[in-house]
Amino acid sequence: MKIISIKTELLLQKRYKMYNEGTIIALSSPPGSGAIAIIRLSGEEAISKTDIFFKSKSGKKLKQSYGYSISYGDLVEGDEVIDEVVVCVYKAPHSYTGENIIEISCHGSNYIQQRIISLFTNSGVRLANPGEFTLRAYLNNKKDLSQAEAVSDLIASESKEAHRIAMEQMRGGYSDEIEVLREKLIHFKSLIELELDFSEEDVEFADRSDLKSLLNELESKLSSLIESFSYGNVIKEGVTVTIAGKPNAGKSSLLNAIVNEDKAIVSDIPGTTRDAIEDVTTINGIKFRFIDTAGIRETSDKIESIGVEKAKSKIGTSRILIYLFDRSDITEKELIKEVKSYERDDLQIYLVENKIDVLKYSDTDSYKENIKPLINQNNITFHRISALNIDLVSELKEMISKNLNLSSQSNIIISNSRHLEALNNSLKAIDSVKSGLKDGLSGDLLSIDLNDAIINMSIITGKIDIDQDILGSIFSKFCI
Repeated sequence: MKIISIKTELLLQKRYKMYNEGTIIALSSPPGSGAIAIIRLSGEEAISKTDIFFKSKSGKKLKQSYGYSISYGDLVEGDEVIDEVVVCVYKAPHSYTGENIIEISCHGSNYIQQRIISLFTNSGVRLANPGEFTLRAYLNNKKDLSQAEAVSDLIASESKEAHRIAMEQMRGGYSDEIEVLREKLIHFKSLIELELDFSEEDVEFADRSDLKSLLNELESKLSSLIESFSYGNVIKEGVTVTIAGKPNAGKSSLLNAIVNEDKAIVSDIPGTTRDAIEDVTTINGIKFRFIDTAGIRETSDKIESIGVEKAKSKIGTSRILIYLFDRSDITEKELIKEVKSYERDDLQIYLVENKIDVLKYSDTDSYKENIKPLINQNNITFHRISALNIDLVSELKEMISKNLNLSSQSNIIISNSRHLEALNNSLKAIDSVKSGLKDGLSGDLLSIDLNDAIINMSIITGKIDIDQDILGSIFSKFCI
């Protein structure tokens, strides 16, 4: 059995020391002026360094305080009081990073913030690198890698569902699922490794039928997680909705009404919009990214033609298309031909007639009858609105939200492309093990593919010391 090399161990120790060296400081609240700002320190000297500058109203030193305690006092430089502050103390290992942490709540003046940070950096505390507090939490085993990544997703969440997914991942729901699967694989690999050590005795520790059942279970669970990515990624990044149509159909007016802001220029002059203009809004807890595009038509204007091509490109990458039209400017045959050219199995199309406040047509006229072959298709629905009527626009938004075909069979949702790649690679390795079992391959060959699956699953959580895990599994379960 192979044990992790001394060279690899030294490299890991060097990397750990490099990222955990010294006490760090950073502004933890958003930059800019406000009522309150929070400055955070982490490291062995976080408490002792703060004690140099902090004068508690009680006269008590922070090093004498309990963890999870708060003190009120002055932050001073010499005889000068910089600010009245509140200081929170977190003592290792019971903190976010696993180290001593100090959080200073000061007044939100930019001058005060920079003055306090400079006070500490001049005393030997260094500025934190981007994300270093969470990196230290990972290196100190306070969070695994997927949980650490979820912190970023949580901060960036812009909808209820994105928040839910990030919270679930940060609390370890996803990590727990992966770890259970990984431990089962490690167990079987350890049994196969045992067989190799006792090859002369011709014994079989790993029951091949049990291994096959496990592989089928893993294949099902990994496939479910992989399939959840399409849902998770949409929730994280937003549902892309392109508004397209001929010039002067009212696309810019509709975008402005949807986002309730004058985002796009509205004009009677055809071809006003020449580039893609987008904005984000949340409907029923889901983030939507609406894109207003250039009017689609044949044109000799080079700039406008670039805008037309960009509009078609946006349609090609969107999940939803709102094709807006003014029936006085497009025939039934033209409309059917145009919309059919954008059809895809994964594209929902909303055929929306605009300007019904100006053009007084009935719902049962010949125009609608002539485009019925288009409307009757599963992924195309027909609506009539006025972009100037907020109630009708709200109804359209509600319809888009309710008809959104988003679902996942998995209780655990993934939204990280790095995780998706690792899961796909794990699934390929498991398929190779299944094929090897079917072909009667020896344990040493099966072990190679099992190791690939374990490594890729470990990449997700950052637990990469595979050989040590296998060694521990063997000696904890068997007496040799």
